[in-house]
Amino acid sequence: MKRTIEAVWRIESVRLIAGIAHLTRDVGLAEDLAQEALVAALEQWPESGVPENPGAWLMATAKHRGVDRLRRAEVHQRKTEELGRDAELRSRVDDDLAAAVDDPFDDDLLRLIFTACHPVLSTDARVALTLRLLCGLTTREIAPAYLTTESAVAQRIVRAKRTLSATCVPFAVPEHRELHERLASVLEVIYLIFNEGYSASAGERPIRPELMEEALRLGRILAELLPREAEVHGLVALMELQASRTRARSSPSGDQVLLLGPGPLALGLAPRGARAGGA
Repeated sequence: MKRTIEAVWRIESVRLIAGIAHLTRDVGLAEDLAQEALVAALEQWPESGVPENPGAWLMATAKHRGVDRLRRAEVHQRKTEELGRDAELRSRVDDDLAAAVDDPFDDDLLRLIFTACHPVLSTDARVALTLRLLCGLTTREIAPAYLTTESAVAQRIVRAKRTLSATCVPFAVPEHRELHERLASVLEVIYLIFNEGYSASAGERPIRPELMEEALRLGRILAELLPREAEVHGLVALMELQASRTRARSSPSGDQVLLLGPGPLALGLAPRGARAGGA
């Protein structure tokens, strides 16, 4: 059962966080509520069984927990006013559920991408928050990929969430006149993740396929959400091309197999048996 719940979480977590963030306008709070829904699933599903629509169950649980939390905590009064009356929020649950669960590439997901990659955050913070929220990686999984400690990654993510909240970054897709500038920030983050996978900046592993796969997944999602943006398709095509030779870049012994570079070797003038150079 635990493996089943983990599989469901892997599939549904991004849409779940995006849907809650649309209501709360707070990415950090949305992730907390999503985690509470996961805990509830771990407690209840082993006895009651996996619901027919597990994504809808998680979404409804997270939203109702959010309503209860806001009702209990006076310090969240500002958030309560932004969300509206509790009754109004509860009445929207079913309608929002249908839209969020039926369409895996809904507007909420697009809003989450642009929020996590907002230029107000440092590059490192954007990368860490994207890996956490959009790729579903834990701090334990992110830390070794960037050769840092788990606590450092956790602090980076916490600071990023606080920055988004303190600067009142809207949970919204940028307007047309701002879209190109903000889209560049999103593409930068995706490409940085891919590059770290394609050619690790440090460590014993020269290639990190798991990061390449996550960057490709994000790129494909963005291409689905923004089908008319040529730069998105260009980046996806570039990553697909580079990723296509991943298995050919390493020999059975683990050594890198390099492409032919310019110079005597490319002209066929190098001694027989010389090792190829190049990128």
